[in-house]
Parts: sequence; structure tokens; C-alpha cells
Amino acid sequence: MSAEKTPRQQTLLVVEDDPGLQNQLRWCFEGYSVVMADDREGALNQLRRHEPSVVLLDLGLPPDPSNVSEGLAALEEMLSLAPDTKVVVVTGNDDRDNAVRAVGAGAYDFYQKPIDADVLRLIVNRAFRLHELEMENRRFALRDAYSPVEGLIGASLELAKVCETVEKIAPTSVSVLLLGESGTGKELLARALHNLSPRKNQRFAVINCAAIPETLLESELFGYERGAFTGAVKQTVGKIESAHGGTLFLDEIGDLPQSLQAKLLRFLQERKIERLGGREEIEVDVRIVSATHRNLISMMQEGAFREDLFYRIAEVSVRIPPLRERAGDPTLMARIFLDKFSRVYGKPRRGFTEDAIAAIQGYGWPGNVRELENRVKRAAIMAEGSQVGAHDLELPSVSEEQLLPLNLRQVREDAERHAIRHVLTYCDHKVTQAAEMLGVTRPTLYGLLNKYGLR
Repeated sequence: MSAEKTPRQQTLLVVEDDPGLQNQLRWCFEGYSVVMADDREGALNQLRRHEPSVVLLDLGLPPDPSNVSEGLAALEEMLSLAPDTKVVVVTGNDDRDNAVRAVGAGAYDFYQKPIDADVLRLIVNRAFRLHELEMENRRFALRDAYSPVEGLIGASLELAKVCETVEKIAPTSVSVLLLGESGTGKELLARALHNLSPRKNQRFAVINCAAIPETLLESELFGYERGAFTGAVKQTVGKIESAHGGTLFLDEIGDLPQSLQAKLLRFLQERKIERLGGREEIEVDVRIVSATHRNLISMMQEGAFREDLFYRIAEVSVRIPPLRERAGDPTLMARIFLDKFSRVYGKPRRGFTEDAIAAIQGYGWPGNVRELENRVKRAAIMAEGSQVGAHDLELPSVSEEQLLPLNLRQVREDAERHAIRHVLTYCDHKVTQAAEMLGVTRPTLYGLLNKYGLR
């Protein structure tokens, strides 16, 4: 046997129609979790079910084992469904041309019969190791992509724009208003603004304006002197004063009572406070970061929120997009959460089924990241199988059409059609000007207009 160390508990899919070779290969790779298929349809079903890292694919498959067309078709479909999977193709003796053809189509490597167990094991072991390294590199890349906001997961363009804005304004002292639905990560962004600022070594104080009764909120914010009211047995510093030199995060500021809006405005104008029951003015140097899920513009129009306070707390406003507007992020985050909770609860999972992925992509996520994390956590604990399905996430299943792989050509054509329509409208349908803006020749644009029926 080879001296190569065989990884254990990894899934290898073997696609071979000869029962004798199946038994030989099962013995050869006994250190792996080996699943078998003897034709193209069975191979694709096993690929969907087990999500193997490596596939050993005999190109000579039924109904015509002497012809490689069925094997090459299986290779193409496998790489379409699971582009990260390493496929090692097995060909007949002296069939190098088809082996090279398969590698050109995307196979990781090839092996020619007859079977030499040691050599084949070496090739497969290396394929597993390469797959593992690629996945690890991807995890590192994703981790770096989430910077500068620790804990905020995503790789969408929408989230990248928010992170870029945070990086630019963090080193300043401007007051920032974070706008977004519940569960979108407003506090994570507030902490990032603090951690990336010169104030990072000072305190980051948090107060939730919606969670504290109005009668107590004033004393929480401004503090009080001994004897200021019944029960005030000692001098107590408020949140604003405690954050001196650092950052004060006013969460859900849209719920701040009007009686306190005027007092907060005065502090923001003068940067001085008076504790309840006290007369001494205390200077405080603090950066204010606020957040709300409410529409403050509408509240101002209704007289429920002071306009002058709004412009004090919103020197810069940052809108955090909800999860449903962050293309690709729900699936990415679901996979990361599943990996995390599977390790935490000791319940190994091999990812999501196709219907689960389709359900994740199609769901609106009204509770945003918090809802997604909770659903995946429950599924990681409760799911019966090795994979998590839509029913485990308690999400509605989607139609058969939504389960099909995304067609890249269709996406590209839709994008072209949209861009051409947009530019033509902008140019008042002047084709020469539109062609210049699109960076193509007039004949090319005429061809595209004919192709998409836009003449």
C-alpha cells in the first residue's frame, strides 16, 4: 500500500457499472465513506444526496459502455451541479484522447485501466487534499472579506458598500445614524465604527431607548446625585458620562420619548450634562452613534421626532440592506452557520439539500440574519439525516423549476437586455450615442437589438 495517509470520514462517489470492479474499488478505498452508482442518473442522484468531495467516474457507462458520450455527459452535469467537486475519470486502456478530452472539460485528473490500487489511491488522496485546501482557502478569503466588521457575514456588493462606508467614516468624529430592519446587524456596525476609530481603547457604551421605561431612561442617560429621588442612595454616573472619551451607541433612538429629545439635543449642542438632582455642568467628550428601524423622516413630519435632533445625530446616515436584498448572502451565511453549530453540538452535517438551498434563496427573511441563524441552529440540532432539508428549516418547499441550476447564459442575457434598455431610454433611443455609451459598435448594438427583440 502507499505511504499516503488516507483521510477518513470523507465521501467518495464511485461511478462504475461493473460489479466486480465496484467490489475492488470499495475495498481499495475502505478508509473512505464510499457510495456507488452504476449509471449517469444514479450518479447525479448520489451527488445531490451525499455532496462528495471527490468522484471516481468511469467514462464507459450504460446504455453504451463502449462509447464515452454518456460518461462525458455525466461529467458535464456533475461539474454544473457541484463545480468544486474533484472528478477523476477512468478510461479504457490506450484511450488517452478521451481522457485528455475529459480533463479539458473540467475533470481533475484521469486514470487508465487496468486498476493499480496504489496509484489510483494516490491520485484520489491528492484530489481530496486539494479539495480540502481549496475549501480552507475559501474560508480564509471569506473571513478577510467580512473585514472591517467583525461578526458581519456576507460577500454581496450591497454589504461591501456598507463596509466601505464604515471604513471611511470610522476615523472621524461625525455622528452616525444606522438605519435598518431588526436583525440586520446595526450594533455590529456601531462597534465597528468604534473599533476602527481613535477611540477604540476607550469605552463603548450601549443603551436601548426602547427597552427602558421612560421614567428610568433619563437617569440612565444622564446619571443622578444622591437623594435626587426616592431610592437614590448614592451618586451614579449615567451612560453618557461613562462613555467619556469613547462612543455612546443609542439603539432604537426612534423610540426616545419627546421629553428626552430636547435634553439630548441640548447635550449634543453644548457637550455638557447635568446629573439629575445636580447643578454642576460636566463636560463630556463622546461620539454618538444611533440606530433605528423606524422611519424618522415620517416621524418628523408627524411631529413625533424633532427635526433639529435628527440633523444632529445624522451627520452621516448609513442604510443597512435587509437580507433579502443581499444577493447570495443568505445561502453563504446558512452554510457558515451550519458548519458552526454542527461543530458546537457535535452533529456532523454534510450541508443542505437542493430544496433547502432553493427555500433559503426564495424566502424573504423578515427577521433577517437573526432569524436565519436561529432556523439553522434548530435544524443543526433536530435534523434526522446527514443533510438539512427545507422541512428541517421549517421553510416552505419551492417548485421544481427553482431547484434547477442557475443558467449563466440566461443571467448574462438578462443583464445585457436590461443595460441596453436603460441606455436607450437615457439616450432617447439614439443608437449611435447608445453604442458609444455601451462601448460597442453600431452594428454590434443593432445585432443585440435584433437578438433581444428591442428594435
